Amino acid sequence: MARNIQVLLASRPSGPVEETNFNVVETDVPKPGPGEVLVKNLWLSLDPYMRGRMSAAKSYAKNVEIGEVMVGGTVGQVVESHHPKFKAGDHVVGSLGWQLYATSHGEGLTVVDPKLVPLSAYLGVCGMPGATAWIGLLEHCAPKAGETVLVSAASGAVGGVVGQLAKLQGCRAVGIAGGARKCEYAVKELGFDACVDYKAGKLIDDLKAACPNGVDNYFENVGGEVMDAAFRVLNPFSRVALCGLISDYSAAEPYGTKMMRALLVNRVKLQGFIVFDRQDLYVRAVSQLVKLVSQGKIKYHETVAEGLPNAPKAFMGLLKGHNLGKQLVKLA
Repeated sequence: MARNIQVLLASRPSGPVEETNFNVVETDVPKPGPGEVLVKNLWLSLDPYMRGRMSAAKSYAKNVEIGEVMVGGTVGQVVESHHPKFKAGDHVVGSLGWQLYATSHGEGLTVVDPKLVPLSAYLGVCGMPGATAWIGLLEHCAPKAGETVLVSAASGAVGGVVGQLAKLQGCRAVGIAGGARKCEYAVKELGFDACVDYKAGKLIDDLKAACPNGVDNYFENVGGEVMDAAFRVLNPFSRVALCGLISDYSAAEPYGTKMMRALLVNRVKLQGFIVFDRQDLYVRAVSQLVKLVSQGKIKYHETVAEGLPNAPKAFMGLLKGHNLGKQLVKLA
């Protein structure tokens, strides 16, 4: 008989995440009750926001409790259905967590078509990360043709889409990434105009060289010293979409931003945002991204770990920047 595998939160990390913070267990496959579906998860998404959910600190969403299944986006197949909107065989995207099997009343589940794009893409470029890029750039930055768009973590699941959407808007797209390989990927494979390696030790000078006319739109995924450096090249009345601060997530003390003065002097508009606050735009964003990917107008890369027991190690690598593009775990 099939067995379920789950990854539970065993303890809250203080500092960098360790494998001992997780507990991998084997359980019976749950049985769906009235109005429920049983889903076999095929792919698991690993994302930086999960680090915040492991903490007890107040955040924009409920934290994972000790002993609970780790939260996470999934794509899978309905095995058994007692729900009128789903049938066995349907492929569904949802947030069923770090486990092979899960039951659901259907809230948050969406049927997707694997003939349009690969199933894994619905967790990355055509899922939450892609929608985050679409909403953050087009809604909060609203770039105009001819402007410069700068994005940190440019080789990641969100940043890579931001740069390509900027190019489709007629903008100059400049990325910031860690290492020559990631910068080469952003330029040669994703079509960025330039990419600055923050590990090269000349971040501010390299940003000025890559953005000779300054920066009109900045999409922030990293925070810390990278954000302070980017603030130095912002133009008057530029727009900043604050999406993530991954450099701070495992820090004992938050980084103290030094360049707030640049926001005042340049009358910068800075908007922090969470993608799920804009459900009114989410479906439209995903629909357009599926179309763009199927047409070959947006490219993507996936870093794949094999098997749920390897999810903790892959997640730790994600937080250290070891992945290129979207980090996934292949479950079946």
